[in-house]
Amino acid sequence: MIDLTKVEKTIAKNAKYCKEKGIELPTFAMMRDPAAVPGHIKDKLKNVGLWDLNPANLFRITWKNEPKEKGGAFGKVNYLVLPPKLTGCKANIVAIVGKWFPTGAHKVGATFGCLIPRLVTGQFDPTLSRAVWPSTGNFCRGGAYVSSLLSCNSIAILPENMSKERFEWLSKVAGEVIATPGCESNVKEIFDKCHELRATRDDVFIFNQFEEMGNPMWHYNVTGPAIEEALKEVMKSGDRFAGGIFSSGSAGTLAAGYYLKTKFARSKVAAAEALQCPTLLYNGYGDHRIEGIGDKHIPWVHDMHDTDFSIGVDDEAAMRTLRLFNEPKGRELLKKEGVPAELVDELDILGISGIGNLIGAIKFAKYNELTEKDYVATVLTDSMQLYGSRLKELESERGKYTEIDANKDLEMFHGIKYDHTLELNYYDKKRAHNLKYFTWIEQQGKELSELNAQWYDHENYWKPTFEQANQIDELITEFNKKLH
Repeated sequence: MIDLTKVEKTIAKNAKYCKEKGIELPTFAMMRDPAAVPGHIKDKLKNVGLWDLNPANLFRITWKNEPKEKGGAFGKVNYLVLPPKLTGCKANIVAIVGKWFPTGAHKVGATFGCLIPRLVTGQFDPTLSRAVWPSTGNFCRGGAYVSSLLSCNSIAILPENMSKERFEWLSKVAGEVIATPGCESNVKEIFDKCHELRATRDDVFIFNQFEEMGNPMWHYNVTGPAIEEALKEVMKSGDRFAGGIFSSGSAGTLAAGYYLKTKFARSKVAAAEALQCPTLLYNGYGDHRIEGIGDKHIPWVHDMHDTDFSIGVDDEAAMRTLRLFNEPKGRELLKKEGVPAELVDELDILGISGIGNLIGAIKFAKYNELTEKDYVATVLTDSMQLYGSRLKELESERGKYTEIDANKDLEMFHGIKYDHTLELNYYDKKRAHNLKYFTWIEQQGKELSELNAQWYDHENYWKPTFEQANQIDELITEFNKKLH
């Protein structure tokens, strides 16, 4: 459970601070349904850019932003339906779009879910502490952004091999940027830096997405319902929802799948991970190129008991698909092969991790022999807005993209099979769950009793935690009243 113990003195101080800065907070209910956003906030947003450092953009932490760079209102969930002509599998894949969040990625939601409960309970004081955001990519971007909207100093921590675009943007928004050794899978190095900060500084408050329950709680209460809404728009009578596929990463987005299982009784949850670092699949290790997915450990917030599949995604397939979807020769070929032109022109809405999720969804569909009546859901975490430099690097490394390259890559993409896909039985799940011991009990000081509760008292551990969003909404509403 998230600690919601109140520190009344600091709550009053935080409310006064927010009032002075013109900061008002959205509830989870508003993020789920922006129709509930106050009219005066909607009026403010008419002149605010999507990425602007304006506290009104806290209310744009939703899947329902109008897809505009500036002045957008709210509408339906942003999603794409990726049809068989594109994917090469029979099932339809519904992918909700992260590009139209502030910062261009949905991680702002997870950071809000981590920070705001601490702010409205008075456990975190933005005038005294720097918010520290350890990440393998977008989480520290989201954290630095939300911190800026709250006029709070922040420290972003991410691996040194992440894309140039991330570092350039963070240098303008975060108070401090720390690059740790390695790439996406080097999570322990990030944790080590957090230990160092705790030991050497008294002005830090660390929001670790891999252990903060506010991360999956946000996805359970906001992302899950968004996917449900998109599915209801496109599914017809007799259609079936087979499951949700999400990259393991910090494991927060998987909670959207847990929510969907409460609405679609026979649906499954699959965790995709880079085949080059197959932690869930093979207790493995290694480096990979699917940015934003951290491996070599099982996040504390990952409910293995409710995870049904583990799917390995080859990062080479992701990089080749990246070129196929974005190079002119690739797009020409896709149109020639009958993929709707309007969809092809939108394929830059998939970033590298979104492509990884798509490949995982295709493998899930093929493994389960899904038909045209079946739907699979996934998330497009971010877009090519954050990866332009990667295309240039690939051209420098492999040469100019040709029609021959496009044909080879389309053949590869349509030829994706369900190799390295594991349907998890009880003991497969327990094996992966037990891996938490080495990271979280031995290294991070968590209690063994809580690890056992996650598994043996599953229903009383996870669901009540996700349902705390209602209680936090009450605290947010109470906090906002102090601002007027």
